[in-house]
Amino acid sequence: MTISLLAGAIAFILTVLAMPRFIRYYQLKKIGGQQMHEDVKQHLAKAGTPTMGGTVFLVVAIIVGFVFSLFGKAPLGAPLGILLVVLIYGIIGFLDDFLKIFKQINEGLTPWQKMSLQIIAGLLFYFIHVRPSGTDSINIFGYHLHLGVFYLLFVLFWVVGFSNAVNLTDGIDGLASISVVISLVAYAIIAIMQKQFDILTIIVTMIGALLGFFVFNHKPAKVFMGDVGSLALGAMLAAISIALRQEWTLLLIGFVYVFETASVMLQVTYFKYTKKKTGEGKRIFRMTPFHHHLELGGLTGKGSTWSEWRVDAFLWGVGIVMSAITLAILYL
Repeated sequence: MTISLLAGAIAFILTVLAMPRFIRYYQLKKIGGQQMHEDVKQHLAKAGTPTMGGTVFLVVAIIVGFVFSLFGKAPLGAPLGILLVVLIYGIIGFLDDFLKIFKQINEGLTPWQKMSLQIIAGLLFYFIHVRPSGTDSINIFGYHLHLGVFYLLFVLFWVVGFSNAVNLTDGIDGLASISVVISLVAYAIIAIMQKQFDILTIIVTMIGALLGFFVFNHKPAKVFMGDVGSLALGAMLAAISIALRQEWTLLLIGFVYVFETASVMLQVTYFKYTKKKTGEGKRIFRMTPFHHHLELGGLTGKGSTWSEWRVDAFLWGVGIVMSAITLAILYL
């Protein structure tokens, strides 16, 4: 455990030292930053804020995590599998951000391009790490359901799904970074209980890097993580849940990401259904993902708009409660 804490501390320090240089580079080169959604008026002032900050904390976490795993006593299989996912999904997000910021292609990668690359990345994770381990079952509240060859489909669904779910959650200052820290803390506890200290080191390293990033990402944010960070973090959580053989826990530990994604799917489905029925599309939420619904009027819509800090605090609180419930189910 001491080694894990040391890795996390080093990742925190390196991220804090590197991020200002990254931000200054953006400013000196006058690189265009993040575009804001016009419907959320309080975000318009953030237009031009440097993005792709995830590049910094991912590079730090991958290097520090790899070095500490390399000199550890445990086998490298699980740590390398998780780091592989982080690296590949980080590259996909980097390409998407690069096209938006440097090539001025507003859409970045097309949805089909992004999905195709994510599926390919999921296949690489499966064939390089999961299949050699001999795993073919998912843990559902302690019951192991053997899927055989269909386990490949589950891995793809899990990794790609949560990659995009965390990406959707990354919409306001600090929300995704600390939400993922909360999720990682829960998995760190599970790793300790299972005595899987090799995986613990990777988890704590990323926690340290994310906390270092949050120094610059809290409101008012000086930098955003971009798709390079959010896609990698979501895939990492899915890979960790698979590596720890506690897949079901991500539905609760990652409840915020699940609900953010569900809000978008419900909104689109209901809008299309009502438009087909009545000719006028109706909405369930004021705006999706759900954090924007809260910004535009809170839970009831009867009060004033919620500040970003209030939205953050509410959703972080949900994440903490759901993680605590998960740990209680497992160990109490």
